[in-house]
Amino acid sequence: MSVTQVAAYAAPAAKAPLERTTIPRRPVGEHDVLIDIKFAGICHSDIHQATDGWGEGIFPMVPGHEIAGVVTEVGAGVTKFAVGDRVGVGCFVDSCRECEQCLAGFEQYCLKGMTGTYNAIDKNGEPTYGGYSTHIVVDENYTVRIPEGIDLDVAAPLLCAGITLYSPLKHWNAGPGKKVAIVGLGGLGHMGVKIASAFGADVTVLSQSLRKKDDGLRLGASEYHATSDETTFEKLAGTFDLIVSTVSAPLPLDTYLRLLKVDGAFVNVGAPEDPVSLNLFSVIAGRKTLAGSSIGGIAETQEMLDFCAEHGLGAEIELIGADRINEAYDRVQASDVRYRFVIDTATI
Repeated sequence: MSVTQVAAYAAPAAKAPLERTTIPRRPVGEHDVLIDIKFAGICHSDIHQATDGWGEGIFPMVPGHEIAGVVTEVGAGVTKFAVGDRVGVGCFVDSCRECEQCLAGFEQYCLKGMTGTYNAIDKNGEPTYGGYSTHIVVDENYTVRIPEGIDLDVAAPLLCAGITLYSPLKHWNAGPGKKVAIVGLGGLGHMGVKIASAFGADVTVLSQSLRKKDDGLRLGASEYHATSDETTFEKLAGTFDLIVSTVSAPLPLDTYLRLLKVDGAFVNVGAPEDPVSLNLFSVIAGRKTLAGSSIGGIAETQEMLDFCAEHGLGAEIELIGADRINEAYDRVQASDVRYRFVIDTATI
């Protein structure tokens, strides 16, 4: 494949509606795979970036880092994949490959900065474009295999939502005998409930209301509490070994830290656009940890996909045509999706 134009949906400017366009894709290099994208998830971070919520973006911007598709061409040096393989691409497509973190398999924490699947500049000085498109060319070392046990449409959100929850739940040892709370039951949170439950933890959902309680219990939670009820924080004080917050709005951290046991950890995976405040005594009292976690490295992402296939886990999705992307953005911001929009890229 030579450099060519492929169909895509792009935001032409910050806060502008996405529109159909064409974008260039590079030639398939020696270690590249050409992927026919079948499905692309819509992550809240797509909206943050397309609206400059996290800083100035690169436009036109083609969002999308939850990509599932099929390999249609491989470079001469490719050894990991063959034409016809089911594959995925997550939040990054390159890193320095030389620093301590990259060599340890933590490419997401590359000391020189990973190369985002979109809204980034690649090593050739060209902007990267994401999964709201028909095809993408990716280095085989930043591509993962989607096991046969997971349908591609429900697998797509695992490339961000799945690994974003799997990584901290594994790192902080969620499992039998551990009480874990997931804050927020949305695109990230619903995967947190599924994965923590599959790890064997006792899972509680903390959500603003009880509107999704039946879903939370169905997905694997044993308890579900409304944070709008002030008595929730009194009843649950000192309860949890681990709390993972998936929400993108600022939270009263002091209040939530009181829910932890001694040596408990509160881990943020949601990224609010606005700063939050904290009284450090909330951490000091009880030797508690306030932490953050990003996605996972390539090896851990593959591990997560294999785990999900073994346990029959996939995202709960609403499949849409590309002409509904802007509507989907509005609905995500209104928390009106259960639980992840996925674009059928055949409609682009």
